[in-house]
Amino acid sequence: MSRLPEQVMQDPALQSVFDAIEAGGHRAWLVGGAVRNALLGEPVGDLDLATDAPPGVVTQLAQAAGLRPVPTGIDHGTVTVVSDGRGFEVTTLRHDVETDGRRAVVAFSDDLDQDAHRRDFTMNALYADRHGRVIDPVGGLDDLRARRLRFVGDPAQRIAEDYLRILRFFRFLAWYGRDADPAAVAACRDGRDGLDGISRERIGQELRKLLAAPDPVPAVRLMQQTGVLDKVLPDATPDRLYALQSPALWLARLAALSQGHLADALRLSRNEARDHRALVTALTQGWSFNRIAYHLRGDLADAAAALVQTAGPREGWAEARAAAQPLPISAADLQPHLQGPALGRALKAAEDAWIDAGFALPAPALIDIALLAGETA
Repeated sequence: MSRLPEQVMQDPALQSVFDAIEAGGHRAWLVGGAVRNALLGEPVGDLDLATDAPPGVVTQLAQAAGLRPVPTGIDHGTVTVVSDGRGFEVTTLRHDVETDGRRAVVAFSDDLDQDAHRRDFTMNALYADRHGRVIDPVGGLDDLRARRLRFVGDPAQRIAEDYLRILRFFRFLAWYGRDADPAAVAACRDGRDGLDGISRERIGQELRKLLAAPDPVPAVRLMQQTGVLDKVLPDATPDRLYALQSPALWLARLAALSQGHLADALRLSRNEARDHRALVTALTQGWSFNRIAYHLRGDLADAAAALVQTAGPREGWAEARAAAQPLPISAADLQPHLQGPALGRALKAAEDAWIDAGFALPAPALIDIALLAGETA
């Protein structure tokens, strides 16, 4: 019998949640990503539990044990139980009553097998009791060992229940899979038009996670082959992503894939949209390493340097990053000779000269360049 590592199950806060639920004669299991990652030796994040106790009972049992229940998703059977300052999502076993391709109406159950058969992928339908003993209702262990990504049951039916599962398929393939079940790939291809009914926010969230994988390229290639990539990013330029050599920020990968305005299309945050625009500008305008080092900082600068190299290899990024310095003159050095738009043009000319010269021009020379640009424009 497969077991989870002891260091996962011996977490005192987790065991306190098990104690609380089992004190009422109910059962609980660790489920989903925590089980999957623990078995793979990957970092374990959130510890989510499934239980045969209804949500109201979970609330009562948590309170009786001195834990704090928070009804974070009560309509879907989820109560977050706070133990030792940490939140554990505890969800009642469920089965789907009705689905519309975006969301499901569920009914609570005490049948673990029913709960497993409503989940998306076999590797996500693994459970472990409080002793770490793994329960595998749908053959997920063999798939996990093979790194094979397979839907639970009929792929087309799973996808029709929530078309976002198409993108989840490629995301999980990028993170955990090596082998994509052919029936699953065919179902993703055939069902891709269903993504039209999914909110851009949900699509953006999945693309973020997919592009943050250590190597998303094989999954993106498969998205391209099935027509899914064109469905979510109609202007995609995947060859740029395939040419991106070094590990990169997910936003750099997004900029390699699409140079369009994606703030609304993918519901990017203000900062994400700003950084995406900066990366696209560096790429499409063919910025030099000096210009990247001057205008951008940190990981964003490294990402832009990697991006521009997809158009052709260059050398000297480390040197440019080390040499970059702020412009050693300011507007005060040009006043009162120049004002208004002329002053702006003058400073831009001085900045361009400073960058092109590798940050080596003396301040008097920059002032002369700026004055000439401002007076002759």
